[in-house]
Amino acid sequence: MLTTDKDQFLLNGEPFRILSGSIHYFRVVPGYWRDRLKKLKACGLNTVETYIPWNFHEPNKRDFRFEGMRDIEAFIKEADALGLYVILRPSPYICAEWEMGGLPAWLLKDRDMMLRCADPSYLQHVKEYYDVLLPKLATYQYSKGGPVIAFQIENEYGAYGNDKAYLKAIKRMYEAHGIQELLFTSDGPDMIKAGSLDNVLTTLNFGSKVKEAYEQLEDYKPGIPKLCAEFWIGWFDSWGNPHHTREADNTGDVFNDMLEAGGSVNFYMFHGGTNFHFYNGANHYQTYEPTITSYDYDALLTESGDITEKYRNVHEVLQNYHSQLEPLPTFKTERLGPQTIKMTRSVSIFDTLPSVSRRLQSKAPLSMEQADQAYGYMLYRTQVPGKGAYTIDLEPIRDRAYLYINGEFKKTFYRNDKIKEITLDFPNEVNIFEIFVENMGRVNYGKYLKDRKGLIDNIWINNQYMFDWEMYAIELEDFSLDFSDQTETRFPKFYTGEVTLDHPKDTFINLDGWKKGNVFVNGFNLGRYWEVGPQKTLYLPGPLLVKGVNTLCVLELEGTTTDHILFTDQPNLG
Repeated sequence: MLTTDKDQFLLNGEPFRILSGSIHYFRVVPGYWRDRLKKLKACGLNTVETYIPWNFHEPNKRDFRFEGMRDIEAFIKEADALGLYVILRPSPYICAEWEMGGLPAWLLKDRDMMLRCADPSYLQHVKEYYDVLLPKLATYQYSKGGPVIAFQIENEYGAYGNDKAYLKAIKRMYEAHGIQELLFTSDGPDMIKAGSLDNVLTTLNFGSKVKEAYEQLEDYKPGIPKLCAEFWIGWFDSWGNPHHTREADNTGDVFNDMLEAGGSVNFYMFHGGTNFHFYNGANHYQTYEPTITSYDYDALLTESGDITEKYRNVHEVLQNYHSQLEPLPTFKTERLGPQTIKMTRSVSIFDTLPSVSRRLQSKAPLSMEQADQAYGYMLYRTQVPGKGAYTIDLEPIRDRAYLYINGEFKKTFYRNDKIKEITLDFPNEVNIFEIFVENMGRVNYGKYLKDRKGLIDNIWINNQYMFDWEMYAIELEDFSLDFSDQTETRFPKFYTGEVTLDHPKDTFINLDGWKKGNVFVNGFNLGRYWEVGPQKTLYLPGPLLVKGVNTLCVLELEGTTTDHILFTDQPNLG
């Protein structure tokens, strides 16, 4: 087992330094798990670390999923087969720029429930999830012959709350399921007191100033091993903001400082991967900032798995500490050549609603959570009586919406817009008012974690609430399109096309001429695109393609100047 003795780790009683890198299995297609893990080991690291997002494995209450990309056991086995140790972070909350920090959206249906604390209702949900998850993980503990050497309790809790009873409850759940390996908490240096427990290892998350961080740890818990559980070597990006990078030399220098001080480390991220589907999170400080589809993170491996100068730099640093480290390996990524794919058919989402949505009715509009909807879009429809120029309060909209009166597009509204009221002309005695709302990702960190989506309250029009609403929940998890009725011309629209491949390989989809939406390849949701950038291409992993005919589908929300998409062999992250 992994244990501690004063300021060092011991594995089987021998001194051991954790040299780890983060790879999130849920951000990498399974066909590439082994490739990314082999590159981690070739860099000179001995351990892989991953979060386990609750909402990925229980997207609906009691709907547990552990197949395909969700097969955490297969990922652990791949690491074990390569001789790597594993650190697991199965906290109910993970942050990770992941949708709602990994908490399932259905928790928000109960407006009285308090998150991330010892609220009995919340803890009962955690327990029921852990009753399924933890027995799977316990099998792979190091003490049972597996590769898992440590488990985290919660995640950066000191930056959220002060409920030690909650942290202790998580610890008891671990123990009740036979988790015997080393337990730890992780927080920023200024937050370790609130986020730590007695008799549980305290670790740090930081990106620089090694000496200062270690001094804060020593002041709080003297004489314990120094583990940076998240060495931030890059950063995530949000829509409309610049792409983040960090110099390779600077990363190597800070890493060397940790090693010289006897520290252990986990690179966050070794390989970032992709926020497929609708799983990107968002941050909210002064404004709401949703995370882009790429989770490249300027990591040691690119989003598409290429080694970087930062990778080479870290390998060089490790050579000074491990004389038996093998020379820098050569990895060549094969890619498809550039080509153009024509979108041959299209249909307005309003013409194919029955095949892509679930219809509901209610006196007042329901939020997505009230409608048992986690992700995607919702169309709200009601009648507004009387002619006139009416003022509409748009404050309840989360996050971005398109407004229509009698089938005619009138306005786009974004929750960051400073003006929350508009005046629109309603021309008839009875008017059909529609609001098409996009959930752009729930907040994953901080005080706005309860980030409900859709219409979170009724709409106030002309000094009245509107009642009697028809709604269409559009999650697009498994859908088909109906092209038989083509009466509508308005956006959003679906566009489809096909490409035949003899040898499927990685590529990147260039969406010049398209404005905002999602791309689906053979039914798999690659994620969002948006012309505001910084991301200008979507990564398409080769394992998602097949030999023969591949179907491409674009859901364009706002409009397009082209009917083509491009395959390119180079990414563009801005």
